[in-house]
Amino acid sequence: MPQNRKDKDDGLRINDAITAQRVRVVGENVPEQGIYPLAQALKMAEEREMDLVEIAPNSDPPVCKILDYQKFVYQQKKKAKEQKSNASKVVIKEIRFGPQTDEHDFQFKLNHAKSFLQEGSKVKAYVFFRGRSILFSEQGEKLLLRFAVELEEYGKAEQMPKLEGKRMIMMIAPLKKK
Repeated sequence: MPQNRKDKDDGLRINDAITAQRVRVVGENVPEQGIYPLAQALKMAEEREMDLVEIAPNSDPPVCKILDYQKFVYQQKKKAKEQKSNASKVVIKEIRFGPQTDEHDFQFKLNHAKSFLQEGSKVKAYVFFRGRSILFSEQGEKLLLRFAVELEEYGKAEQMPKLEGKRMIMMIAPLKKK
């Protein structure tokens, strides 16, 4: 059933909302594709009980397609939803160190970080300073830099370690898979 409105969601003009005098009509269900006066194009769409949809308004003359508008909108939404579900979601895993972290704990956390990066998650490594341990901030920075160097073949440091309050934070992103 033909509709006479401009759809606000996707900005497409349909039927009587089309303002051009002449339009190029295309589509699978149009036997003779070409340039027609608007009135004739609307009549062609009405004969097929479909809508005339302006799909390329900036071309000269505007390109219109004869199709079922509701079905078209439904397919567009379905396609957008599918693309959104296929988009990768960024997962951030946190690894916490103290300024005095010993070698065994460092290696243990390093192995966890490797597995996180291999599965495609980002790693947020931070050194947490308690009380007066903030005096050892350069020790925390060295620890994070060493952590980044050890993970070079699995991920890339997005930023250098920076102090935010009582935490020194560093983000490491996984390397792109080939």
